[in-house]
Amino acid sequence: MTGIGVLREGPLHAAVKDLYARPGDRAEVPLAGFVIDLVRADGELVEIQTGGFGPLGAKLDALLDGHRMRIVHPVAAERRIVRVDEHGEVLSARRSPRRGDVLDVFDRLVSFPSLLAHPNLAIDVLLCREDHVRAPEARRSRSGRRRRDPGQRRLVEVMGCVELAGPADVAALLPAGLGAGAGTFTTRELATALGCRVMLAQRIVYCLRAMELLADAGRRGRAPLHARAVAA
Repeated sequence: MTGIGVLREGPLHAAVKDLYARPGDRAEVPLAGFVIDLVRADGELVEIQTGGFGPLGAKLDALLDGHRMRIVHPVAAERRIVRVDEHGEVLSARRSPRRGDVLDVFDRLVSFPSLLAHPNLAIDVLLCREDHVRAPEARRSRSGRRRRDPGQRRLVEVMGCVELAGPADVAALLPAGLGAGAGTFTTRELATALGCRVMLAQRIVYCLRAMELLADAGRRGRAPLHARAVAA
């Protein structure tokens, strides 16, 4: 039987699961050789995924055609870096300049770029205020190399939630004036319009093309052009 299991879940995963639990829900339910985080009273399967979506592959392949499923993915919209000693006492806390948003889900969707085209799937992107708790300083391995403490993500507050229940919800994330005039744009122009890094824009394009929301529109110099796909 596979699944995260109660003993392995981190504090963020546990907090989000508690937040989503409703009266009548069942937690950590064995189903078809997997363990489901929450099974709703109406039969919906809820999976809390704080990291990449790749580990969900086998579970989605086995269950999605026969069950409604919801992936809940927390994103750190605001984050504090909290350093603690070996007794858990806080030594320092500072606000991280990094701010996540709903677009960060595309870093995960590249595992299954056409995932949201399935009618049984929805994704909740939770925009959270988090504390990232770490040891005082990087530790050294036996070889003398510094090992960065990966720390723990801890939920402080949910600031908002964006539900993506199909390709139309994904298309709505694109700026309205994107590709104005000719209606075409490069990946770099998409990154500028969204205010994100170019690598993330490349992943967004990859996913939107897989969902048939973007179409090839030729080239401008050496840069490929994209355009919104025309609905049939």
